[in-house]
Amino acid sequence: MKKKSYYLLSLGCAKNTVDSDSIAQLLNASGYRGVESARQADVLIVNTCGFIGPARDESIRHLRELAARKKRDQLLIAAGCLSQLWGPKLAEAVPGLDGVIGTRRWMDIVEFIERVRGRLRPEPMFHLPGEATTVGDDERGALRAAAQGSSAYLKIADGCRRPCAFCTIPAIKGTMKSRPPELIVDEARRLARRGVRELILIAQDLTDYGNDIGLRDGLANLVTEITRAAPELDWVRLMYAYPGAVTDKLIEVIATNDKVVKYLDIPLQHAHPDTLRRMRRPSNIDWVYRTIGKMRAAIPDLAVRTTFIVGFPGETDAEFDALMRFVEEMQFDRVGVFTYSFEANTPSGQMPNQVPAEVADARRDALMRRQQQISLAKNQRLVGATLKTLIEGADHEQGISVGRTYRDAPEVDGLVIIEGALLPGDMVPVKITGALEYDLTGAVMQEQPLIAL
Repeated sequence: MKKKSYYLLSLGCAKNTVDSDSIAQLLNASGYRGVESARQADVLIVNTCGFIGPARDESIRHLRELAARKKRDQLLIAAGCLSQLWGPKLAEAVPGLDGVIGTRRWMDIVEFIERVRGRLRPEPMFHLPGEATTVGDDERGALRAAAQGSSAYLKIADGCRRPCAFCTIPAIKGTMKSRPPELIVDEARRLARRGVRELILIAQDLTDYGNDIGLRDGLANLVTEITRAAPELDWVRLMYAYPGAVTDKLIEVIATNDKVVKYLDIPLQHAHPDTLRRMRRPSNIDWVYRTIGKMRAAIPDLAVRTTFIVGFPGETDAEFDALMRFVEEMQFDRVGVFTYSFEANTPSGQMPNQVPAEVADARRDALMRRQQQISLAKNQRLVGATLKTLIEGADHEQGISVGRTYRDAPEVDGLVIIEGALLPGDMVPVKITGALEYDLTGAVMQEQPLIAL
């Protein structure tokens, strides 16, 4: 008997990629097989992104393209964030859609497909429960991770309870729900045994982990348990820390645990208290100065990544100038800058004084130019140093390889371009020989002691 087949397109962030991999695991366990071509599949699934307008447009475009080419016996299923956010509206936007399943019961994918297949009428079906249930046995044994080469993203929680005025995540995912620590530790152990060298812990708000299940210092303790249980791991990286929630215990763990990379992603979004209050974000800028100062004192080689939004409703020239000064003063290692995305169903969508797009674009460009200067200067100070580097790919014809140091998270940060074709997955000492705005160049040092982890 021929196995049923599926084609799965995953859009959006790493957290979405983890969900897509979990969906694929459940389908595989139920007798389906994944295929690379949509034409060969019995079921077409798009795990959509609904975070901002351009992401929604991309999701709809892919769904419409698949719907236009869909054969009579194929099913087209929309899953993920846009499905949860729009529900029946998505089916109106995509004629030919057979089913819509949201984020809060993704683990019902197999049963949902069979329901759609057995329907008596051609109208699309919907599976959009209001309650977010994403922990423990409800996950049906799916490993909540996505491996990319020798790195893997591991989701430790889902949802968010923060009130940010610009964000649709609570509407999409629901409130924050932490996964049991013993389950996460077991998954980390399994990933390490499969050869994963870098484990990247992710959630909408990593530093909120455990608060909903009564854990104190949940993230710091979880990281410690992971490194004890999975000593094969070389790096554990923390992404998406919330301002005001970085505890002394977490700082201590990053500073003293050799397996935890000296890197923290802490999206601040702005630096002017008035803008932050409108954003419904922590507005105590003194906390930022104190905490990052404390971290840099405890962790001399610390790399700090942050993100900012420019053009938020009501942002004045004076507020933007304050942000520029803040970036100059703080000297962040990595910065991402985004223009505000109008979201009608968020509090910020109802705010007056929306900033013209051309003003927001100019502010983004100005801030990124300043950060490029800072990043280049920081990279130039690394010339002559030797850094442990995870090799991610090689071009044997050109005789070069690319890798990442502890200072660089996958996809969002820089690379090291290395002389010679090396084996992906290796960790090697690389002497830094040159610096660009975001990337470094270097050569492998066979017996050079490492100066940074």
